[in-house]
Amino acid sequence: MAQTALVVGVSGIVGSATAALLAAEGWDVLGLARRPTAQTGMTPIAADLQDEASLAAALAEVKPEAVFITTWSRQATEAENIRINAAMVRNLLNGLRPAGTPRHVALVTGLKHYLGPFEAYGKGTLPQTPFREKQGRLDVENFYYAQEDEVFAAAKRDGFTWSIHRPHTVIGKAVGNAMNMGTTLAVYATLCRETGRPFRFPGSAAQWNGLTDMTDARQLARHLLWAATTPAAFDQAFNVVNGDVFRWSWMWGRLAEWFELEPAPFDRSILPLEEQMKADAPIWRRIAEREGLAEPDLGRLASPWHTDADLGRPIEVVTDMSKSRRLGFTAYQATDDAFFDLFAELRAERLIP
Repeated sequence: MAQTALVVGVSGIVGSATAALLAAEGWDVLGLARRPTAQTGMTPIAADLQDEASLAAALAEVKPEAVFITTWSRQATEAENIRINAAMVRNLLNGLRPAGTPRHVALVTGLKHYLGPFEAYGKGTLPQTPFREKQGRLDVENFYYAQEDEVFAAAKRDGFTWSIHRPHTVIGKAVGNAMNMGTTLAVYATLCRETGRPFRFPGSAAQWNGLTDMTDARQLARHLLWAATTPAAFDQAFNVVNGDVFRWSWMWGRLAEWFELEPAPFDRSILPLEEQMKADAPIWRRIAEREGLAEPDLGRLASPWHTDADLGRPIEVVTDMSKSRRLGFTAYQATDDAFFDLFAELRAERLIP
């Protein structure tokens, strides 16, 4: 008999990749989102995690063995991030109790666990890189910590096992996602080719020259499934990245080559994408109409603010995966291929020309 999984945030980059993997592995997959999109092998559940009563009604008959929480709601301040996102996790886990507690709950957070929230991103005293899971919490407010605490409290109360997953910047496809570097860079490259503007790295010299890594959504999905089915991984927090490291001074040329562009020389000055792309919505709409693209709204494809936050960091950010490796997770994904696979998928689905 197939096991049942509930993927929360199924319309996002991580949620859709997780649902696809679980379905391919023979799980019965339930996908929860406010507006879940159709996906092969997934049964949608429309619900709002902030509406406790309607959420409880939507989950009344849901009995998943495993729950994968892959969503969050961006707010104007970190205090509001904490209030809203902690409540979303709490409402979800409370809503699942009447039908029966799940066996395992996995929560996806990220490297802001080590870097701090966007309000203090990459500032102040930071742990030494590469980041390792044994490094404790920063002495700052952080909604990731609040989400974790809700999972820990419910696990203690209800007896399920848990895992925390901390990816670096995630590469994958989702329209309307708030944090989507891969699609943002694909749109930026397309705009540069259309307008003749230079394809210029928008970030800092520290990011251009320093080592870094990223996380393919498919790699993260594999890690989520591994942790939910491997007893040695229960009740543990893990970093999860692709397994390679690179410098943007190399990767930028690889991306330019895919789009048949010449990369502009980097002059060590920061020119944020949010500034470069602020007047590009009409240009994108013209491209979309001319090329018959599926999404003419630039705002639903690109999230330049998030890409700027990552590429503008003043410190090197690289992540250690030794903990997972020691416990048997050996999957690997080359990051340039992750970008190329995404670009090919975007083109096949007529999201870029």
